[in-house]
Amino acid sequence: MQGKIIKGIAGFYYVYVEGHGVYECKAKGIFRKDHVKPLVGDDVIVDILDEEQMLGNIREILPRRSALIRPAVANVDQALVIFAIVKPNPNFNLLDRFLIRMERQNLPTIICFNKQDIATRQEKEALREAYETCGYQVCFVSALENEGLGQIKALLAGKTTTVAGPSGVGKSSLINQLAQKVHMETGAISEKIERGKHTTRHSEIIALGEETFIVDTPGFTSLDISEITKEELGNYYPEFVQYEPYCKFSGCAHISEPSCGVKNAVEEGKISRVRYENYKVLYQELKEIKRY
Repeated sequence: MQGKIIKGIAGFYYVYVEGHGVYECKAKGIFRKDHVKPLVGDDVIVDILDEEQMLGNIREILPRRSALIRPAVANVDQALVIFAIVKPNPNFNLLDRFLIRMERQNLPTIICFNKQDIATRQEKEALREAYETCGYQVCFVSALENEGLGQIKALLAGKTTTVAGPSGVGKSSLINQLAQKVHMETGAISEKIERGKHTTRHSEIIALGEETFIVDTPGFTSLDISEITKEELGNYYPEFVQYEPYCKFSGCAHISEPSCGVKNAVEEGKISRVRYENYKVLYQELKEIKRY
């Protein structure tokens, strides 16, 4: 049977097979020998061991369209990152770190700001201006008031989307609103999946409709980007690209150099000052890392 891994806990993989339900599976030893690890989101071939107990073995991992490192998920088409507009105020440094991560993995990202019901128009427009000028799709919703969810559903339709965001921004509430009318046939899920709730948080796929899935990932409060160098950093700020030809020096860092096209664009309001100030903070952070 062919199915999709929707959750993985402690060496067990829970594979959703349409029309049948969820099978608890182990991965065959050949994957360890080949240094291949099944990922949430993988499409797999399963050998059924016990139909009544819904047990099986993963025999084959089908070719992946894509694979992310962090979060470790496969066959994702895009990312949806959720922050609150207020309460708590958005941590732009954290948001930019996430966007850098997704740019690095070539994954299109939608930015969703929750709690629009308690935000002012000025707060919303400042956020829209800061991030739409970078080329990102920006959405405003209220999970509490069920506002703006139609736009989100339209953007998710027919795709597999990894959903992420820091704790306290309403990510779980939004996912519950999106999934509340969906009843994915789950079969008899083992008690092991319940015990998994008490272990480290894990990624999980939720079906929203035909060919439409979201991957709920653990909340984050910090994101490490130390794997990139300070010289690479500007590559992950897409709004810099069109202004870099106006920099006087090749390889301009856009920090202290004179006649810098990017700095001029910031002064002229063409690049978000918030984004640029974060760039400088991250550049300094990467500069201080000792690399051997």
